[in-house]
Parts: sequence; C-alpha cells; structure tokens
Amino acid sequence: MTEVFITNMLIIGAGPAGYTAAIYGARANMKPVLLTGMQPGGQLTITNDVENFPGFADAIQGPWLMEQMAEQAKNVGAEIVMDSVTKCSLLGPEKEDEYFIFHTDSGNIYKARTAIIATGAQARWLGLEAEEKLQGYGVSACATCDGFFYRGKKVAVIGGGNTAVEEALYLTHHASHVTLIHRRDSLRAEKIQQDRLLNNPKVSVIWDSVVENILSGGTPEAVTGLALKNVKTNEQSTLDIDGVFIAIGHNPNTSLFKNQLDLDSEGYIITQPGTPKTSIPGIFAAGDVQDKTYRQAITAAGSGCMAALDAERFISEIE
Repeated sequence: MTEVFITNMLIIGAGPAGYTAAIYGARANMKPVLLTGMQPGGQLTITNDVENFPGFADAIQGPWLMEQMAEQAKNVGAEIVMDSVTKCSLLGPEKEDEYFIFHTDSGNIYKARTAIIATGAQARWLGLEAEEKLQGYGVSACATCDGFFYRGKKVAVIGGGNTAVEEALYLTHHASHVTLIHRRDSLRAEKIQQDRLLNNPKVSVIWDSVVENILSGGTPEAVTGLALKNVKTNEQSTLDIDGVFIAIGHNPNTSLFKNQLDLDSEGYIITQPGTPKTSIPGIFAAGDVQDKTYRQAITAAGSGCMAALDAERFISEIE
C-alpha cells in the first residue's frame, strides 16, 4: 500500500555528502529523511584503507567510516530509509505547490520542500572479472585516494584522456615508475598535460594496447601484472606491476534528473559556482554528482554541509 510522507528536507544518496547533509539538517531541526539508494555508503564501501579523511591517525576502513556517519546522522535525529528514488517531479504540472514529488522503489511517495541530491558517480571499469575481485588489492579508480600506498612501486594507468594523464602525473610523486596504457596511438588529453607526461622520466607509454586480464598472486591475493594485447598486431605481452589505476572516466548518477535539472555535457549536475544550488530553487546537489574535479570523501562531506545549510536558509526565506 502506497504511503505518502512529507518532509522539509529529502536527501537522496548515502555517501559522505548525503550523511553529512543529514547531520547538519537534523541539527537545524529540519527533520531530514535520507533515502539510501542501492549502495548505502557509496564508493567508500569498496574502499579498504582510508588514510586521508581528517581525524584519524591510523588508516580506517571505508565501510566502517560510512557506518559511523550513518549512526551519527541517526543520533542527531535524521531518519534513514532503505529505499531508492525511481521517479521525481521537480518541474511542471506534476509538482505540487511548494513540494517536490519523489516516487520510490517501495511504492511510497515523498513530498519535500527541499531536496539534496547526493547520488554520486561511478567509475567506469574495463569489465574484467578480476577488477571486482581485486578492488582494494591493487585495483583502484582514484590515484589521489590510493597513490600513497604505492610508494616506490611500479604501477599502470589505463586511459588516454585528461583524467588518465592527471592520474599518471600524480602517481609519479609516489611510484617508482608509471606506465600509461592506451588503446590508441595518441592521447586525448590537453596538449600541455601530454607534454608533461611524455617528458617525465618516470613515465612510459604503451600505445595501441588493451588490458585482457589483471594478473594476481600471493597471500592475500594482490595484483602482480597485466596481460596486454596490441590492437593492431594482436601481439600479446605481460607487464609486471604492483597496482593498476583505471582512468577511463566516471558516470554521474543523474539519469533521474535529465530534462529537469541543468546537466553538463558529461551528465554532471551544474551548480552555481561556489554553492550547491542547482538550476531549480530548493534543489541542491552535493558530492561527486556535481564534482568531477576533486571526487574526495572530504570534499563531498563539505558540500553536503553546504547543501544542508543552504536548504535551511531556503526554508527560512519562504516561510
């Protein structure tokens, strides 16, 4: 049976941005409701050691950090619901007066005076079986997050765009050597970035090649190398490495909001510079769903705080 719930603040997504928004919203007595979506905790649930979140002297586990954020949000008064939004009405005749309408997988309907979208983004993967098995054990999609663990080791970066080149250059500050693997014979990155990469003595490039498999071994099982194939000659080879970074882009989780919110060419929600405000007053975006530059847990949490504070101000101004 369908139930209808009314709230001042609906938060969609349960990563660092969503949970932080819930904490600040609850402390402002907004009585926020957070819908977790399909992956409570976001990308940190598949991150083992987290060393760059302030406040912890030793590395912490990503899933544990998300559990703590969820408990903190509950303790200050946020309601956390295991449900996913399947349809929303932010504009047009289906929107009801001051309320935005959200339909969920459970069949329930939420009417919200403000909403914070914190649905995140997902890294694009190669589609290899070994990728999922070895995530956190030598396979990563974030050099800024995990590069520190590869000090003095050999790593590979897969991709040829700005993200791949930036990741490779960042890794040269930690790794002993970085190999960039690209399926074409030229890079798509900006020319200045290409020059920096190709002139760096710690970087080599393998052109016209794809990864056919990620090799592993040891106890615990970890990445030991890559099986490569040249797409022009079909020649096969192996590359001995300690870690591989997949840098072929991210997909923001914004399909629900197409034709309602302003999105950029890559599908990220466009927000006003320096704010979480979207193209619709009362709708805010926080975290990786609108941030394709930093994509860190701490920046996501910060933008979740900003979104909650701005949502509170929005309510105050219309009352």
